[in-house]
Order: sequence, then structure tokens, then C-alpha cells
Amino acid sequence: MLARVKHRLSPLAQPVRLLQNYPRRTLRADVMAGATVGIVLLPQALAFSLLAGLPPEMGLYSAIMAAIVGALWGSSSHLHSGPTNTAAILTLSVLLPIAAPGSPEFVAAAGLVAVMAGVMRLLMGLAGLGMLVNFVSDSVAVGFTAGAGLLIISNQIEPILRLDLPGDGGLLSTLLGTATLASNAHLPSLILGLATMALLLVLPRLTPKLPAVLLAVVAVSIVAWGLSLERSGVAVLGPLPQTLPPLAQLPLLDLDLIGQLANGALALALIGLVEAMAIARAVASHSRQRLDSNQEFVGQGLANIAAGLFSGYPCSGSFNRSALSYQSGAQSALGNVFSGLFVAAAIFLLGPLIAHLPRAVLAGALVITAYSMVDIKSMRRIWRGSRNDAAIMAVTLLATLLLPLQFAVLIGVLMSLGAYLLRTSAPRVQLVLPDDEFRHWVARPEKPACPELAVVEVMGDLYFGAVNYVEERIYDILNAQPQQRFLLLRMHSVNQIDYTGIRALENIMRFCRERGGDLYFIRMREPVWERMRATGFADALGQDHFLDEDTAISFLFHRKIDPAVCIYECEVRAWHECQNLPKRSAPINGLIPLSSVRQPPSTPVISAAALWQELRGQAPPLVIDVREPREFRQGHIPNALLMPLPELLTGDATAPIDRPLVLVCRSGRRSSRAAAHLAQHGYTDLRILNGGMLAWEAAHLLEAVET
Repeated sequence: MLARVKHRLSPLAQPVRLLQNYPRRTLRADVMAGATVGIVLLPQALAFSLLAGLPPEMGLYSAIMAAIVGALWGSSSHLHSGPTNTAAILTLSVLLPIAAPGSPEFVAAAGLVAVMAGVMRLLMGLAGLGMLVNFVSDSVAVGFTAGAGLLIISNQIEPILRLDLPGDGGLLSTLLGTATLASNAHLPSLILGLATMALLLVLPRLTPKLPAVLLAVVAVSIVAWGLSLERSGVAVLGPLPQTLPPLAQLPLLDLDLIGQLANGALALALIGLVEAMAIARAVASHSRQRLDSNQEFVGQGLANIAAGLFSGYPCSGSFNRSALSYQSGAQSALGNVFSGLFVAAAIFLLGPLIAHLPRAVLAGALVITAYSMVDIKSMRRIWRGSRNDAAIMAVTLLATLLLPLQFAVLIGVLMSLGAYLLRTSAPRVQLVLPDDEFRHWVARPEKPACPELAVVEVMGDLYFGAVNYVEERIYDILNAQPQQRFLLLRMHSVNQIDYTGIRALENIMRFCRERGGDLYFIRMREPVWERMRATGFADALGQDHFLDEDTAISFLFHRKIDPAVCIYECEVRAWHECQNLPKRSAPINGLIPLSSVRQPPSTPVISAAALWQELRGQAPPLVIDVREPREFRQGHIPNALLMPLPELLTGDATAPIDRPLVLVCRSGRRSSRAAAHLAQHGYTDLRILNGGMLAWEAAHLLEAVET
């Protein structure tokens, strides 16, 4: 128990492992990469805090704490944690129903929801639930990201035009308010915003290795300062407190507020984790680093807890800063630690300059950043692909634009889970036959099926949600051929089975046996076999009903399938084993269906050993072999009379009625038909060789008599 607890708490010791194994030769590269990322982080932290409706200094505090803590406790060497546009817009959406943006209540709620989301992420990481991010599909992520990007763009209209828009900040109210108040737009602010956007579109092409955001913000801000546009009414950030992140006074015991923020915190936790892990994996595909999703959950959780406790707001992983960290040559997670330290130093060194940054400039930078979130290429691919994925993406996008973001996320996740359940609850169940070379199993709906044996492939797990569909589909296949008594299930695509699946197989087994047939399996996977064995199903069915794929058809053909059907009734040559069987195309009058034959007590069976003893006695019975001539020539009981079943049924061959008769065929099925026919015509002294010639040969009596 103690060892298990230590294993669960092991992710908390990640900084110790990082520093113990840190090579000093990489320090210079990490410091340079950290400074480069910090230059980009600084303006982004300010812009994203404004996007969330929070004071600019909260963005700086979040940038410092999240970058340092997220790097020390994460698993990726390049994933950069801190303020992001998605986290900011999601935070604004969660907090708007709670308080007015910028108010003390709004600020306190921002820190509290960061701590709540961080605790959720931390607990999921410690519990080993890193796989949960897989339940948010790419369709949800693409739709949500595109919707969030459009919302970010709409929310920058107000600072770029310097309008006081009414409403709740939603897309529709923003557009309606802008249309109404557009004539009051502040022209200098609009020019600054447009100039920033233009530079951000041009600079990456001219100077791809330099931080375009920083260059654009600094260049346009210098122009604004040189033209004294602040005096003309251009809004600026204002003075920032030159202090390290202070400990926040959070309402940690306000249960009513915690209840109001719970859904939003869960959405922030899930979306933040999905965003961070997607970014970490994207960078790791280039760096070839192995990631630990549970460790990353812990890192993201602690980063948000630290940001919330030290006057910040919810954070996540940033794609552009993570990519910049990798491109700048960072060798370890300490590179991102240095980026947080760079921002901390900038608060004291650059604070007076940051105070004069025009808000319209930061808004223009956010517009271009948000536009890059709309991944049109991926949206087109999803739209041209699966209808389910396209529907999920479209609904998530619309919900993001029209509903609070936490509900949009949950709607997308629920739709993804619903689509998954629909797919898994209706796995493909198909009748298969050998191909023309008898090498592979394929679905051949154009070819007639064997009237006695159905081979069915189940392409999915047999769990409670799929069992009813699979069972009904198998019944449909069998009912389409009422004479099919034997069912062979190919199970190689069934990875898991629950108790409900076992019960369904028991029902199918009873159905086949009531028809006079049986159920068999091939290609069984070990977990499925273990569940069948543990529940007693394997014993109830019989261990000999689990066959080898290479010999299954041969076994069923020679031991179970009625050759009379193959020779006298069936023109289908489904199996390799029946290709050389003699076929009689003419109809046979009086052929009794095997399904209607029931062995009466007056027609007993005789074992191979007992028949051998009687044949050596003083008054041996007459053995009548009802097989085909070719079978008879390949081996028969000495002194047996050949009377093929068709000739016996049509009267072309007549057995003596005054002698005891023993009817013989390959396995006993044709003998049963012959006995039923003879019993209808007054024969009373009848017996059947139990197991037919197969039993005779298995007892080595064929060789013993002949020698």
C-alpha cells in the first residue's frame, strides 16, 4: 500500500529529478532560449489579461508563475505554460455571469477558478487519468478553437474602435453594438490597430526569425508615443505595480461561489489539458522526446494553482511560445523557467514603458493571433471526411459562438462520446466465405452461402452497448438460411467482452443447438478467452468448440456437416473440402430433411467395437453402406453392400426386410435418413453404426479386419 502511494506521489518530485540530471553545458542555450521566449511572453501576457477582462498586471503574474511551475513539474522540455488566448476567452466566458469585468469580485473569482481548475488537473494527473484527453476529439478541438478565435476577434473591436459597447460581450451583442455606435469610432485608435495588424502580416515574411509580435507592438507604440496620440484620447495600459507576484486573497471557503464556478472550472481544466497535450505532442514530434501525460497533468495543475494563489488567472500551454522555445535551442525545461524570470525582471526594468502601451496596439496583435486559430485547412479536411466529425465540428463551432464556452466544450465532448458509442454499439457483423483461392475470408454477398454452416465475423467488442445489435444481426443471418444449423464465429476483432456479451453468446448457443446444430469459435483473443473461461461459458460450450482457424472448416465438414445435404441438395461449393464431392443435380424424391429426423428408440445404434464382434459371430448382420461409390471404394466394412442413399430412397436398391440391418455412412447422418425411410416402409430390425466409418476407422478396425 505504501509503495502504491509513493508511486502516485512520484510526479511531485519531478523538479528534483530535473535538477539532478541537468547537464551544465546546456545552461547557456537554455538562458538564451528563455530570454527569446520571454520577449514574446511579455506583450502576450498583457494582451491576454485584457482579453479576459482583467488588469494587465494579472497577466504578468500569471506568466511568471505558470512558466516557472509548469516547466519544473511538467514532462516536456519545450511546452510553455502561461496566459493563452483560449484560456483568456474561456475565463471571461465563465466569469461574466458572476461579476462585472475588472471588478474586485471578478478578479477574485478569476484567481479562485484558476485554483479550482488546477486542483482538478493535479488530481487527474496523480490518479493516472492522462488518457482522458483522448475523449476530446480533433473535431471538437478544431471547432472550438475556430469559434474561440472568432470570439477573440469580435472582442477586440471595442478597444480598436475605443467604443463603450453595451451587452454581455457575446458575439451577437458585440456586432449589434458596433453597428449602432460605429460612427463614434476613435480614428487614431483604429489606425494604430490596423497598423499593428498590417505589420504582423508582413514581418513574418521579411524577418521570419525575429519575434514579429514584439517588433510590431514596439514599432507602433513608438510611433504613437512620438505623435503624442495618448493626448488625443488613445487608451493606454497605465502604470503597473512594480512588485513580484503577491499572494492573493481568494474566497477559498465561499461554497456558493465555488458551486457557481464548478462547471466552468471543469471546462477550463479539460480544454486546457487538451490544448497543452496537443501542443506538447506536436513539438515532441520534432524533438523526439517521450512525454508522460500524467506528469504533464500534474505540471499544468500546479501551474494553475500557483497562478491563482499569486494574483493570476487560468493558464495553459501556448503553441507559438512552445514552438519558439524549441526553435531557439532550449535543451531542457529550465529554458521556460528562465522565460518566467525574464518577465519578472521586466516588471521592474520596463514597467514605466509598458504603462504607455496603447490598448489598440495589443488588440490589433490579438486579432492576428486569433485569426491564426481558425484552421481552415483542417476544417475543410474534416468537412470532406466523416459526416459525424463534420457535424461535431459545426455544432461545437456554433455553440462556441452562441453559448457560454464551458457549455460549448461539454456539448462537443458529449457529441464525440455519443458518436463513439453509436459506432461501437453497432459493430460490423458480416457473413464471410473463402475467396476464390480459399486463402482468405472475405464478405461475398453476391455468392450463395452454405446451407449448413455460417461463418460470421464480428468486428467490434461485445460489451453491453453493442450486444443487442450483434445478437440480432446474427439471428438475421441464421434466419435467412433456416437450414443453417452450425455457426462459426471469427473473433479476432473482439478485444473485450463483458458479462452481457457472455449472456448473448449463451443465447446464440441455445439457438443453434435447438436447431440441431452447434456454435464454434476461431481466432479468439486471450482476454476474451479468459472471460469465457472465468464465467463458465467455455465449459458449458465445450473446450473442443474452440477451433484452430486452419483446420476448423475441415473438422466441421468431416465431423459435423451432413454430407447428404452437400451431395444431394446443395449446388453451392462454398468450401475447399466440398469441391471434389460428387454432386447429383437431379432431384431426389423422398429425401427426408435431417432436421426432421429424430432417432426413435426402436432404431438403436451400435458401436464400432460391438459391430466388429457381431461380424465375427455365427449370424452376422447385413451391413448396408449408404455412401457414394467413390467413398465406398476408398474404404468400407468387409461384406458390406453398397446402396447409395438416393437409390435406396427412390427404390432403385432394395434391402432385404427379413434380415437384421446395420446402416453405415461416413458419420451417421445419412444413415439416420436411411433408417427413417426404411422404418416408414416396415423395416423393424434396424441399427445404425454410431459415428459411421469415422468411428470405425478411429477404432483401427478397418485395418484390423483387412489384415
